[in-house]
Amino acid sequence: MRKIIIGIVIAFVLSFVLKKCTEGSADRTVIREHSALIQKQINNVGKLIVTEGYFSDAYSYKSSKALFANLTSDKQALVIVNAEVTVGYDLSKIEYQIDSVNKVLKITKIPKEELKIYPKLEYYDVESGYLNAFNHDDYNKIQETVTARIRKKVEASNLRINAKNRLVSELSKFYILTNSLGWTLQYNDSKIDNEDRLEILKL
Repeated sequence: MRKIIIGIVIAFVLSFVLKKCTEGSADRTVIREHSALIQKQINNVGKLIVTEGYFSDAYSYKSSKALFANLTSDKQALVIVNAEVTVGYDLSKIEYQIDSVNKVLKITKIPKEELKIYPKLEYYDVESGYLNAFNHDDYNKIQETVTARIRKKVEASNLRINAKNRLVSELSKFYILTNSLGWTLQYNDSKIDNEDRLEILKL
């Protein structure tokens, strides 16, 4: 009888130890699967999020060249500008850390927005002066000037704000995924415990 009881106790202990070992292995497997899933999701959104805008401007260009005495030679042109502008984030450059032990996805760096201006210039009333014809330097100056003027218009618009809103919308996928897996999303040292907290990503 005593041997039977000892055998039952030993069997119970072995079963308990085996169960714990199996559960630990299963937990590690799940955590690894979750880590791989989170990393795959980040890679999937590693694309350029773009907000587009269109701006128009009219620019009068004039340049004078001194010839001799009080004589000058003038050249001028009216330039109509239609520009396509894009503002976006290249999320392939996002930096993050996955803490599988504590189940934390920590975003450490979000790339700065990229502003790109594609101006289309149309020239009207082009007049070249005597010994002062239009050349490549003039066209380059005009290109630089109109690009700077469009950039100021972009800064005064809501294009950057729209791009940041798109960014938050895209990164909310991380919160939904981590929350559904029982993980925690952080931006540097700030915990993202609800979707409203994603607003800090706009800073």
